Amino acid sequence: MRWWSPRVAIRSRGRPPGAARPPAWGRRAFLAAALALAAAPAPFAPAPFAPAWAAAPTSCEAPPELLDNAAPLPATERALAEGALRVLVVGSASVLGPGSSTPAHAWPARLEASLHESRPALRLEVKVRGGRGLTAADMLPLIEGATSPPPHLVIWQVGTVEAARGLEPDWLAGRLATGLEGLKERGIDAVLMDQQFSRFLRANADINAYQDTIRIAAAGQGAAVFPRYELMRHWADTDRIDLERAPRAGRAAMVDLLGDCLGGAIAAFVLRGASLAAGPRP
Repeated sequence: MRWWSPRVAIRSRGRPPGAARPPAWGRRAFLAAALALAAAPAPFAPAPFAPAWAAAPTSCEAPPELLDNAAPLPATERALAEGALRVLVVGSASVLGPGSSTPAHAWPARLEASLHESRPALRLEVKVRGGRGLTAADMLPLIEGATSPPPHLVIWQVGTVEAARGLEPDWLAGRLATGLEGLKERGIDAVLMDQQFSRFLRANADINAYQDTIRIAAAGQGAAVFPRYELMRHWADTDRIDLERAPRAGRAAMVDLLGDCLGGAIAAFVLRGASLAAGPRP
């Protein structure tokens, strides 16, 4: 796996284009806290696909109804049939694995491990591009610059930073449309990943508006949306994985578990999309 992370300065003066004014109780405090939470979902991955938490009773099964909205991924299906798949993951902090035992425990690493387990003979390359505080606009050059060779699949994580910074959903919609249209023109599959679940962010931002924006943008270009927010909320509500309520001593292990669970769920989502593109088997 290849990693790249730009250094991004979040300025405290002025608002980005399209930004709504955050609550009066403290823009800086809200932004710092929200982005700290955005950095928290860092995930996990030992070399063999044998999670360190295997002895624990915690289960991270994904409810089927949450993953049934996969869209066909024709470029991914063709690549799998040919035995070589290139994946580009673009996002903010959590793609790099902050808070986990090691960066190798981030969910993109677990995605790679899960795909290898499902397809041992597959020649797989997963590249990760991102960094803390990146917005969808910051990520566009990372997506557009992936040309040699281009990926078959782009997994684009968006929404958390935009909500934390108070960017207007319409502002986000324009950037998503630009990125998704470009990928479609190049014949590259796209999966959008929505926000991580956070009670703090939910209480201080209109999460539903951003989720609607992400879904509408994806539907307009035939892209899929991986429901990270609802999946993480399900795990929190069922006392499986709850980062905000994890004790300090057990937080790294909880972050590791989240990465393993997300990576496995995304792998299943991608393979489901590829199978939809292949059509029914005779």
